Amino acid sequence: MQRSWRTPVVVLICGTLVMLLSFGIRQTYGLFLTPISDTLGWPRGVFSLAVALQSLIWGLAQPFLGGLADRYGSAKVVALSAVAYMAGLYLMSVSTDPLSMTLSTALLTGVAMSGTSFSLVLAVIGRSAPAKWRGLYLGIGSAGGSSGQFLVVPFTQVFLSSHGWVETLVVLALVAGLIVPLSAALAENTPAAVQRDQTLWQALGEARRHSGYLLLTAGFFVCGFQTLFIAQHLPALLVDNGLSPGLGATAISLLGFFNVFGCLAAGALGNRYSKKNLLSFIYFMRAVVMTGFFLFPMTDTSVIVFSSVMGLLFLSTIPLTSGIVAQVFGTRYMAMLYGIVFLDHQIGSFIGIWLGGVLFDYTGSYDIVWWTAVGLGVAAAIIHYPIDERAISRTVPAAAAGASAP
Repeated sequence: MQRSWRTPVVVLICGTLVMLLSFGIRQTYGLFLTPISDTLGWPRGVFSLAVALQSLIWGLAQPFLGGLADRYGSAKVVALSAVAYMAGLYLMSVSTDPLSMTLSTALLTGVAMSGTSFSLVLAVIGRSAPAKWRGLYLGIGSAGGSSGQFLVVPFTQVFLSSHGWVETLVVLALVAGLIVPLSAALAENTPAAVQRDQTLWQALGEARRHSGYLLLTAGFFVCGFQTLFIAQHLPALLVDNGLSPGLGATAISLLGFFNVFGCLAAGALGNRYSKKNLLSFIYFMRAVVMTGFFLFPMTDTSVIVFSSVMGLLFLSTIPLTSGIVAQVFGTRYMAMLYGIVFLDHQIGSFIGIWLGGVLFDYTGSYDIVWWTAVGLGVAAAIIHYPIDERAISRTVPAAAAGASAP
């Protein structure tokens, strides 16, 4: 039998590049907040709401697209989502009213992000990876998103400064098109290659009854609230405090650069130590770092230090969270089960982004949302501790268990 060219390493490389492009483009949205709002004469809450809705739709579509990927194969879903990404970015560039901007930003790019980012791609990487290296593979894949943030954001800022936001969005649409050929590597030999020891509904019922899965889902809400609020509003926060717009792009890039190392470290450590304890540590340290940043004077140096340290913690939750899902429930329905956890992440993202814009418009400050994010970090550190991360033992065939379940 001829050996497939889609080896685990090829899947890892192409999947990482897909997330690099997809998430890298998404993390540029904070750079557009001020120029779009100023050019079109909108308060910041208008574009903030569009981006917040995008995060919500990204999450709402995740379980659905994850189910389609688990059933029909991820490659098709990723390729079609990339086309939607291109269309959404182009339509953003020609939008001149809040409704069209919201539809293009929220609906099209929201669905596109759902089909080209972590849940679907990490599921393929997780299934293809050797079991003993799965944590590291997931860490490398997660680092792809951070690499995109580091590489795409400064490129976008340079192009934005020299050509304007309309032309920049068109260029980003063309960049998103590179995802289409890369998606070919994500085509598994058989979409249902893993043995069907469960039906989808049985897997969902099993997860619903697992208290650790519910706690993991709740904790990921906090991750979304913190990270997307920072990514969307940090550039504007720095300008409001008299710092340069270029420093905002540098800050977002540093978050991405150092998060590459954070994701790799989390993936490697997750293979050796308790993933849930590592998650508790990460959330607690986020709260500490965010507190320190607001208590000290805001300078170029403090921004660089904050972005670098926070970068180590920024997306390092992803390989650990997805790793717990795979470790407890297996990889057969990983895209769907992790997609549901990720939905709560995106609900948190929606609230963090939208609340940041609205409260700024009302109070002229980000203080309330910032300290809320700090408190939520402490809460997340606490609720991860009791999670049972042991693999579920299925002593009877899942079909029989499902049939006898109430």
